[in-house]
Amino acid sequence: MSSLTITKDNFESEVLQSQIPVLIDFWAPWCGPCKMLGPVIDQIAEEYSGSLKVGKVNIDEDGALAEQHGISSIPTLILYKDGKLAGQKTGAAPKNDITALFKDLI
Repeated sequence: MSSLTITKDNFESEVLQSQIPVLIDFWAPWCGPCKMLGPVIDQIAEEYSGSLKVGKVNIDEDGALAEQHGISSIPTLILYKDGKLAGQKTGAAPKNDITALFKDLI
């Protein structure tokens, strides 16, 4: 399973009502570090399919959702569990730092 596109229209159903933790990547197509992180996020989506949902929010297309989450720098990863914020990491990071965000929750 690849990552989902998260928008203001599906945020509640895909994130807040999810039965499994959700990792959201806030990114933009012009962001160099976001481009570097993209393949890592896709790998995580494949590896943890079924136990972790992975979504992406393009801040250029859904700025309101980014603003709602206080995103001031990208890439920013936000983790939700049971409809609540459970973790956050800003900046490009190695895969093991990202998986450390959710390992204890899945």
